[in-house]
Amino acid sequence: MKRVLFIFITMLFAVAIIAGCSSSNSSSNDDSTNSNEGSGESENGADNDEKVTLDFFQFKVEIADQLEAMIKEYENENPNVKINLETVGGGADYGAALKAKFASGEEPDIFNNGGFKELELWKEHLADLSNEPWTENVLPIGKVPMTDTDGKLYGMPVNLEGYGFIYNKDLFEQAGITQPPTTLTELKEAAQKLEDNGITAFSAGYGEWWIIGQHLLNIPFAQQDDPVAFIEGLYDGSETIVGNEKFEQFQAVIDTEVGFGNDNPITTDYNTQVTLFASGETAMLQQGNWTENMIYEINPDMNMAFLPIPLNDDAEADRLPVGVPNNWVLNKDSENLDEAKAFLNWMVSSETGQRYITEEFAFIPAFDNIEPVGLGALGQSILEYSKAEKTIPWTWFRWPDGANQEFSAKIQEYASGRIEYSDVVQSMQSIWDDMK
Repeated sequence: MKRVLFIFITMLFAVAIIAGCSSSNSSSNDDSTNSNEGSGESENGADNDEKVTLDFFQFKVEIADQLEAMIKEYENENPNVKINLETVGGGADYGAALKAKFASGEEPDIFNNGGFKELELWKEHLADLSNEPWTENVLPIGKVPMTDTDGKLYGMPVNLEGYGFIYNKDLFEQAGITQPPTTLTELKEAAQKLEDNGITAFSAGYGEWWIIGQHLLNIPFAQQDDPVAFIEGLYDGSETIVGNEKFEQFQAVIDTEVGFGNDNPITTDYNTQVTLFASGETAMLQQGNWTENMIYEINPDMNMAFLPIPLNDDAEADRLPVGVPNNWVLNKDSENLDEAKAFLNWMVSSETGQRYITEEFAFIPAFDNIEPVGLGALGQSILEYSKAEKTIPWTWFRWPDGANQEFSAKIQEYASGRIEYSDVVQSMQSIWDDMK
């Protein structure tokens, strides 16, 4: 009897297991059928009934509001997509913030990368974008920073930008300056005329490491006969900062800007620096065309253009640093990589995206299929210098990682009178040698 009962119970378990497997398979098949019915994929690769969220982490504070508005338009066109935008820049350290994101596991889907050395540092996290449809329209200069030694492209250029001394044409006229200065001597003379007429010449933002340790310090690097060869020489020891003529001349640039600048330049941050200029309190601003929107918001009637940051009185000093400021890159491990790719393509191929790039962001596009319309005075000034082939490169992406902030600290010490300029040059050499 016990044996019969055991066999009966065993058969019951077997039936239950078979029924459970059948039920599971049936449920799985039903779910699969239901998920496919009436769904299909959107133009951008995501299912219409599936909500996709992209985390977008970027550093350009000056377009944060406009970028948010553009994203809303994309979301309206693609209701299955939600893009969370976070902006860290200006006075904040974007690079450190990005590293913290990855360290904490909060890796963004879309973020920024400057290329060159920065590409090498982050390449293991970046998606290969070589075969994306927009690549055929990128200007040659736009591909250089993010192309590796194998010819693969890992980033989409944000735009083309330039910087120098932005000057207020009306204040110059008020001081009797009839010709914009293009040499160091002419710059000093213009600054003196402005001061003689009660006008502060420079808005100096030495409180920000990137303004002085990156953009300003780029000038002696970029004015070398062959900037790339010089930097490679610094790495292999065949070149030195100490004793280099361009770095010796750089002292006069700092002395002129600080000597004829606003009070307390060492504590002046980006917002204060731009506001001083935009409100008419200073006549010149060491910044780039990315400040255009902010300046016009404060003073819609600002009459301005660019001057070079001259190291000397040579004709070659009359040049603007122009380059790709940064690139949009994608996290290769993103769960929504196809949707992120679709968004980048939309930015530069759709009528809406192109309108934002030119008219709302006031960008100089790095694509030959986007007309540079709607540019303000600063964008036009950069175009003029570019067409005249009077440009120098942006070199800091080739420097050792983190060196720019170390350089900045030494420039601040000199500008505040705590060390001699010879100490600055020697310290820069030591920083390079220690970090290379």
